[in-house]
Amino acid sequence: MQTFPELTRAEEQVMQVLWQRGPSFVKDVLADMPAPPPAYNTVSTIIRILEQKGFVGHEAFGRTHRYHALVAQDDYRRFSLRKLLGGHFGGSFSRLLSFFAKEEDLDAKQLEELLRHAQQDLSPDDDAPANNSRPA
Repeated sequence: MQTFPELTRAEEQVMQVLWQRGPSFVKDVLADMPAPPPAYNTVSTIIRILEQKGFVGHEAFGRTHRYHALVAQDDYRRFSLRKLLGGHFGGSFSRLLSFFAKEEDLDAKQLEELLRHAQQDLSPDDDAPANNSRPA
């Protein structure tokens, strides 16, 4: 399993913007931050910290920099979910799902719908080309 350093809430917010926008300047990241937006210098500092942690890289344009994510969003999601499962649910996805179902007061129909969505996500894509290879 790939591991990452801990991110603060503010660092995660900046990463969310970079994952959505792609390569961006600080002013662009700032424009997409939730209200109330932090100061320009705060975002700049957070990005430099993310660089030190290995989450962000940059390309220089004179005295300004364009920043980009070095860690894929899905890789960080996977890491975060495994950490959540391990730390709070004994590594058990079914415990997590049971907790979620109770917290959200889901009924049997809603749970069946969740299962149906999961099965659709796991089934082969109907639009994918069929494997027509034949042995020689």
